[in-house]
Amino acid sequence: MGHILPRMLHDHPCLGSRGYWAAQERYGGAFLGWFEYRPLDERSPAVVELGYRLNRAAWGRGYATEGARALLDAGFTRFAVERVTASTMAVNLASRRVMEKAGLSFVRSFTDDWPDAIPGSEHGDVEYALTRREWERGRS
Repeated sequence: MGHILPRMLHDHPCLGSRGYWAAQERYGGAFLGWFEYRPLDERSPAVVELGYRLNRAAWGRGYATEGARALLDAGFTRFAVERVTASTMAVNLASRRVMEKAGLSFVRSFTDDWPDAIPGSEHGDVEYALTRREWERGRS
């Protein structure tokens, strides 16, 4: 667990940010969780990873899709992002649906050795992605 805080506080010069954003309720400002949008290669924003962790009270209200779409738009319009990836456990149907609603498409299933396995991880993970070209086609 000691690697998480340094990762969250690390600046990514190629994006001009730490790659993490707080999610707050539009009216009232309640903290809902956070979004991750960080480059896989420290020197280039070409490929970024999209992620999100929202409080249970925020689930099913469209916040994850809204935040994901906002970061995709920013990545493809303000940063030199060419491809966005996202992954989740195969059994996490709600997160998979968010990725699809945001415009990402299924790429592959895979298994990984996670240091802290949680229920459902035995079914593996899935990866989704969206390229700049696909995003542009979806906007026209």
